[in-house]
Amino acid sequence: MKYRVMVVDDSKITYSQVKKMLQDSDYEVVSHCRTGEEALAVYEVVQPDVVTMDIVLPGMDGLDAAKLIRERWPQACIVMASSLAYDNTIDAAVAIGAAGFLFKPFKKEGLLEALRSAIAKKAASNSPEDEV
Repeated sequence: MKYRVMVVDDSKITYSQVKKMLQDSDYEVVSHCRTGEEALAVYEVVQPDVVTMDIVLPGMDGLDAAKLIRERWPQACIVMASSLAYDNTIDAAVAIGAAGFLFKPFKKEGLLEALRSAIAKKAASNSPEDEV
């Protein structure tokens, strides 16, 4: 079974690169959104296993979109991605519950590792705690 990935990025080039990088992997791109508003609408329909979310988007930015998705679907697994990564940006991503952060431009192994790590965090947070 492949993990379902929703790519949120206004760049068609980035979308194409992610799709190509995930070929022959445990991940399958099931949706591409170019705005934060579109991501909110599509997330509800697609219910992906993991989302890659660019921060700089037209209209609603990726941080606001990720925050709203996590408020509506607390189990949402989101990996933020940006070439404009400052400490306060990363802190903001952590504060909204992002499962990871990708620095653009990224390579295949970095993308795969970020997705693996995010899925592992999601699985760990969904498992019942051991009773003492």
